Amino acid sequence: MGLLKRAEKDGRRFLNPVPAAVGGFSIALKVLPHYLSNKEETEPRIPLGPFHTDAALYAEAPASGLRVTWFGHSSLLVEIDGVRVLIDPIWEQRASPMQWFGPKRFFAPTLALEDLPPVDVVLISHDHYDHFGAQTLRRLATLNPKTRWVTSLGVGERLKRLGVEAGQIQELDWTQSAEISGQAGASLKITAWPSKHFSGRGLFDRFTTLWSSFVLEGPRHRVYFGADSGWWEGFAEIAAQYDGFDLTMLEIGAFSPLWSDIHMGPDGAAKAYQDLGGPEKAGLLMPIHWGLFNLALHGWRQPMERMMEVAQAEGLPIWSPQPGVPSEVTSGDRLFSAWWHHK
Repeated sequence: MGLLKRAEKDGRRFLNPVPAAVGGFSIALKVLPHYLSNKEETEPRIPLGPFHTDAALYAEAPASGLRVTWFGHSSLLVEIDGVRVLIDPIWEQRASPMQWFGPKRFFAPTLALEDLPPVDVVLISHDHYDHFGAQTLRRLATLNPKTRWVTSLGVGERLKRLGVEAGQIQELDWTQSAEISGQAGASLKITAWPSKHFSGRGLFDRFTTLWSSFVLEGPRHRVYFGADSGWWEGFAEIAAQYDGFDLTMLEIGAFSPLWSDIHMGPDGAAKAYQDLGGPEKAGLLMPIHWGLFNLALHGWRQPMERMMEVAQAEGLPIWSPQPGVPSEVTSGDRLFSAWWHHK
């Protein structure tokens, strides 16, 4: 499979599938002058929402067999062929090790964790603070003691410290799969694929756990969750393993040319989508990793504004629901909510 292989390590540190520059002190020095002179609206001046999820809708299975609720950033509930998958949930007020400092969410959670429907599996792509909310995961472990947890290599130890039972956790290396059982005998295959990113929650643990993208594959539907990644040549190879996708989720936010190796932004997402097969094979394009936290120097709307420009120029079928609204995915049916387009 060429670039698609098990993760390699240098000592205790995992390596990217291809060389990638990950920012350190030198990047911080370059960012500081931009930060001090930045005049972009990096956080909404006008409060957003409130957005609300009608939990009663989950009592009925999606007619299409595929329904997605986007809670902002990369947090999603994917209902696919009878299996419910909660991805990278973060209900915290801040994407930070401290809840009194750091990037603060733009709008409140659209429903309480207690009001989520029964979840079959919690999927965690990697351990960064905007994907791995410790308070959220600790609460989920209490609310759903029988739920399966699927994650990347090494992240399971963090989950166990939050109260998740070891027997409920399955760690995946790149190219490995997990089989998940859902409602009424439904089944789902989750496969971990490489992404070009990094991991870590402190100064001294970078690269010590793995980061992954994932494919969710049911009997009728298939979804690609790109998680966090810079653009790289492996997208085409991932696509070659499948007949196609109904929905392709790719990150567009927290982007800067200074860290383009690990975040691809709207233009990189468009390129990755075309590598994954474009409209004929990659299905609908769902932009993720934006709209909830200020993690870069660009205006908070800018990722989606640029994504729409590129989509119009290239004819990309954007699928972008309002936060918190359970939305059916049907082949070829675009969805565009302008919830962010206010002055």
